[in-house]
Amino acid sequence: MKGLFITFEGPDASGKTTQINRLKSFLQEQGIEPLMTREPGGTPISEKIRNIILDKENAEMLPVTEALLYAASRAQHVGEVIIPALDAGRIVISDRFLDSSIAYQGYGREMGGMIKEMNSPAVYGIQPDITFLLKTDPANMRSRRSAAEEDRMDAQKIEFHQKVLAGYLAIAEEEPERVKVIDGERDIDVIAEEIAAITAEFLRNRG
Repeated sequence: MKGLFITFEGPDASGKTTQINRLKSFLQEQGIEPLMTREPGGTPISEKIRNIILDKENAEMLPVTEALLYAASRAQHVGEVIIPALDAGRIVISDRFLDSSIAYQGYGREMGGMIKEMNSPAVYGIQPDITFLLKTDPANMRSRRSAAEEDRMDAQKIEFHQKVLAGYLAIAEEEPERVKVIDGERDIDVIAEEIAAITAEFLRNRG
């Protein structure tokens, strides 16, 4: 791919949105206009699937249904948005990607390696160039987000979110060159500066 694919991962309420916006501003200051997107979502079809996945009224949703819906949303997103943007040389920043499914369904739902198999056709062989993993304590999640703001995934028990974090850290240990673990408990400005520095260095190395 000609472009650069950056993803942000982390537990719910880890501060991803804030840091994504900060990185966007940093790149714009360098004269670069990144393409911003998210998962599940990013296309009209994928956003409709997102609404089904995150609807708290769908409490009876089975783990395999959940995983397949994420993969279906991702397939549309990658094919319609991400690949064309990368082919055009754009920098794409996505709020979540395949690592989320591995962490949430693979580890959180204990579905294991099945998740990678499900998503193999959905990602069309691409993977992020850089992934920023914002590491935060799941126990602090509900202090950052009210019950009214919670979606179906947010509302899972704390034990589930602890498994998710363990999954993320396992991914980072397997792929340290790609996955940059960022201490998300620090000051917002400090975190943003670290992410900007890593991105800038990567861009310099890429020329």
